[in-house]
Amino acid sequence: MRSKPFLTPLLAAAIGSGSLLAGPALAATPARAPATAPALFDKPPAGQPVAVGGPNFAPIVREFGPTVVHVNVRGEATAAAGPDLSQIPPQLRNSPFFQFFQPFQAQPQREVPTRGLGSGFIIGSDGLILTNAHVVKDAKSVTVTLTDHRSFKATVLGTDAKTDIAVLKIPATNLPTVRVGNPSNLQPGDWVLAIGSPYGFYNTVTAGIVSAKSRSLPDDSMVPFIQTDVAVNPGNSGGPLFNTKGEVVGINSQIFTQTGAFEGLSFAIPINVAETIARQIIAHGHVEHGKLGITVQTVSQQLAQSFGLSSPRGALVASVDDNSPAAKAGVKPGDIILSVNGQPIGDSTDLPMVIGMMQPGSAVKLGVWSNRHEVNLNAKLGSFTRDVLYGEGGAGGAAQGLGLQVRPLKPAEAQQAGVSAGLMIENVTGPAEAAGVQNGDILLAVDGKPVTSIGQVRAILKGAGKTIALLIERGGNRIFVPVEIG
Repeated sequence: MRSKPFLTPLLAAAIGSGSLLAGPALAATPARAPATAPALFDKPPAGQPVAVGGPNFAPIVREFGPTVVHVNVRGEATAAAGPDLSQIPPQLRNSPFFQFFQPFQAQPQREVPTRGLGSGFIIGSDGLILTNAHVVKDAKSVTVTLTDHRSFKATVLGTDAKTDIAVLKIPATNLPTVRVGNPSNLQPGDWVLAIGSPYGFYNTVTAGIVSAKSRSLPDDSMVPFIQTDVAVNPGNSGGPLFNTKGEVVGINSQIFTQTGAFEGLSFAIPINVAETIARQIIAHGHVEHGKLGITVQTVSQQLAQSFGLSSPRGALVASVDDNSPAAKAGVKPGDIILSVNGQPIGDSTDLPMVIGMMQPGSAVKLGVWSNRHEVNLNAKLGSFTRDVLYGEGGAGGAAQGLGLQVRPLKPAEAQQAGVSAGLMIENVTGPAEAAGVQNGDILLAVDGKPVTSIGQVRAILKGAGKTIALLIERGGNRIFVPVEIG
């Protein structure tokens, strides 16, 4: 049982006007009428209204509060059971050097139960609900509770980790639904309202203002986040962000914090992004994102001058994947992408958002600054979901999944990890997961050959045997991980 926090009441002490002690020889004196005490506060003139600052959100909460739901998730996570000390000689167990060998010992894995809380909101009267993908990640069961206290087992129709969107379905009808607004009409300084379940407190209402728009976060480059100062905390994830018209303009998704609690910086996914993703999930059960196959960086004033560009704008191409759509279109490192289908690219953060929200196979016209003049290049977008590496091996040469989804390292990531090049591992399944490879590891080499592109890894895997050795960088340590793919 968890103990409840103590609530300390405010205590007020009163001092009486009469004396508590009286001398026995005091003569009686006539009682005097007490003087009338002056009024402490001036009374406002009759009929004068009392000023109230800020908008009144109560009507929005009354009408749309019932569209917000509480999401309870149960699941399992894989955890290391710890080293088997029985296999270590007794004379070595107490050695001060023993701790340095622990991270490299093969440790048995075990499943541990997990629980999670989040929020969501109803987008279809037949039980369709929108929430964050991270709320229902690795869920074994999802329960949705409405404001009328009814609970339903929910089905996860699909999730998209790239945009952190998930769609749920519950067996209910005639449900109240939200009204959707246009995030493009938001301006910094506009009032916004959040409803959710922070720390499990159902239907908590908080308000604030829009702090900025089109924010790019390090791990979510496809989403132009709405930044607000609305107080959101763990459990608010997946809940709606309303404007003053009562329209949903975003989904509360992340906070920037050094303590784990709200510190004044919260980020919401624009609802138009969520709608685009939700339609794909409902129609197909999965989402595909367009991809050029490049890494980009910001064009500074100094770089603009060195490339002969009149002003710092666009996205500077740092690297191009082999056989990628960009490579086939003729894009080269050092080019600056200025526009996509005529839409200007103001900064490097704009390009992944524009390309990522387009469908694979789409034809795009790129305005590119190359060799000190602008040219137009035509590309056909690839797909992020197809960047899962496969190797040839096993009986009959059948394709066996390695189970790694990777991308080239960003310059900042390489600098932080202290490596010159490599591939960031974004998703792990199959044999690689069983071997102990983790999301966030950096793949440096395959069978002793350094790799900097997906094409290089595929080429190595074509001639691989039943087992390959992956050189992994993790937390400042490098280790070879053998993976069986045969």
